[in-house]
Amino acid sequence: MDEIKRLDALLASSGFTVAITGAGISSAAGIGVMGTLNMADAMKVRSTTVLRATPKSYYAAAWRAFLEPMFTTGPTLAHDALARLEQQGRVRGVVTTNLDCLHSLAGSRDVAEIQGSFGVNKCLKCERRYDDVQIWNQGRAPRCLDCGGAIAPFPSYSNIGLLREDVDRGNQWLSQAELVLVIGTNGPYGMAYFDHINRGAQIIQINPQSTQFDHIAALNIKQPADVVFGRLSI
Repeated sequence: MDEIKRLDALLASSGFTVAITGAGISSAAGIGVMGTLNMADAMKVRSTTVLRATPKSYYAAAWRAFLEPMFTTGPTLAHDALARLEQQGRVRGVVTTNLDCLHSLAGSRDVAEIQGSFGVNKCLKCERRYDDVQIWNQGRAPRCLDCGGAIAPFPSYSNIGLLREDVDRGNQWLSQAELVLVIGTNGPYGMAYFDHINRGAQIIQINPQSTQFDHIAALNIKQPADVVFGRLSI
């Protein structure tokens, strides 16, 4: 409880707080905890070859790995808490490596999805863009309204792996941060964001596992995110 009180106090005193989230924050929703089947499905979701050849198979894999827990279980308590903290002006933005849209579905508005997500899509034929996660919640693989082509999410159609516009936006927040909450991620995603964190920022880690952030965090809270945020004064 002393750790939770300290986190509460730091959130209250910080003028600019940014959260960095990874797969651990979504595990309570059933994403990333289904073993080898989940990993196999996740690989299919990154393949435009599978999408072009067998859109039904692609959609089924995406549904098992990401979409079903996104739309049926929904955001976790931690996602909801971060959205409320943003609404209260206590969190400026969220930088996430996750492909799910749980932060946005929870109500967070300032979210930098640096690897893209199912909320960033385009037609593989005419390249019309569809920035709406709900096109994946229709019970079938979405098709382009203009040409009928297959629609792919950014993690599938991009060969780069990083959504540059969101990387830049997240790095702008991190360069101004006074407090950085690192939640459910094992380490920096290359140098996409880590080198841009304000050198004067305090880093607080929330993760039951040991990670690469252990030695630089001012406070390591070794508990699941839902447990921690369930005890905060929000």
